[in-house]
Amino acid sequence: MSSLARRRFLGLAAGAATGAAFAQSEKPVRIGMVGVGHRGSYLLTTLLDLPDVQVPAICDINEATLQHAQDVVEKAGRKRPEGYSSGMEDFRRMVARDDLDAVVTATPWNWHTPVVVAAMKAGKYAATEVPAAITLEECWELVNTSEQTGSQCMILENVCFYRNVLMILNMIQQGAFGEVTHCEGGYQHYRGGFSPNGDPTWRTMFSVSRNANVYPTHPIGPICWWTNVNHGDRFTHLVSMSSASRGLNATAARRFGPDSPSAKRTYAMGDVNTTLLRTEKGVTIVLNHDVQLPRPYDLGFRVQGTKGIYSNTLEKIYLVKEGAERPRGQAEQWEDLDPYYRKYEHPAWKRLGEKASKYSHLGGDYIELVQFVWAVKNRQPLPISVYDTATWSAITALSEQSVANKSAAVDFPDFTRGKWKTTKPVQVREISL
Repeated sequence: MSSLARRRFLGLAAGAATGAAFAQSEKPVRIGMVGVGHRGSYLLTTLLDLPDVQVPAICDINEATLQHAQDVVEKAGRKRPEGYSSGMEDFRRMVARDDLDAVVTATPWNWHTPVVVAAMKAGKYAATEVPAAITLEECWELVNTSEQTGSQCMILENVCFYRNVLMILNMIQQGAFGEVTHCEGGYQHYRGGFSPNGDPTWRTMFSVSRNANVYPTHPIGPICWWTNVNHGDRFTHLVSMSSASRGLNATAARRFGPDSPSAKRTYAMGDVNTTLLRTEKGVTIVLNHDVQLPRPYDLGFRVQGTKGIYSNTLEKIYLVKEGAERPRGQAEQWEDLDPYYRKYEHPAWKRLGEKASKYSHLGGDYIELVQFVWAVKNRQPLPISVYDTATWSAITALSEQSVANKSAAVDFPDFTRGKWKTTKPVQVREISL
């Protein structure tokens, strides 16, 4: 890292202590968008609802999608953004503009790292939809580029900003669960996986070629916050195992007939992948990836500490009452969460929750983008660091290695290079724009 980049990087990190008290700039935040399809359009409309956000440029290879996004910006009262659609890598021209403070990407997965790296090399803040990277090499490229340039990037892991997730974070940090020693979570969401004509979607094509947890960040993001991974603890290793693959064939047979190409196709990915991780301080974590079998949506969060347990599936909690002995023969009883929300509601959600609840993903998108825009506006550290971004995304490649080697243990890289030992626990800012 150059001396200039090092000073800039350390200066940004030191600025975290100022928090929401930092004097806000009067300049607008100018954001370039790459990929404005289904997911990108949600991000765009949410950003346009935030004060002092301008979108001078948009890149998308689909001309109709690009023009629709440009229309959306105009209808929101902003100047029509310049469009970039001349080939798959036209984003490189866009990120080089000198009138952008940040770049947000919501392209297909394999383009996330290239866009973010280009943005950081151009001196911009960057944010990407999940996952941020799909190989270990890409994870290290994100970290190395950030350290070499002094630029920052974050993964747009909106589940970290859900109301229940932030409340549990607040409870843990206030000691309500005692010492947390075990967590569970999963991306458990039946996705179908096929276009109307029966072809696999681009996302399902990963199921054709990879046998791994390809979408770990929704559960692992909150769990890492709850267990201080990269903020006083770190992952040391993982093991991973996948079931047989039957669900996509069965789904295709029901929808398109047993003789359809998708019903006969061989899929590498098992229907359910289970990955077990352990930290330096002995916390164990179970992750599930379950998208190929019929089931209701459920993140399946579970937090266990020396004073109690939280279940997201049940939406219940059980805590040991200090100084109160359970009568002999009486079983432990789950409790409703309402009294705990009243006592432990996270300050960030107290401030913005009513407004956030009108937006997608249970308000997580809104809270997350407010945090991102505020950091860019005030030249402050992003709410999710590049080290977290790489760590959460790396689980895909590491789980793939373990599955391929009869569930052998795989060492987890330390993307922080030892900084986890001195990095303070996550503090979500109590801010508004």
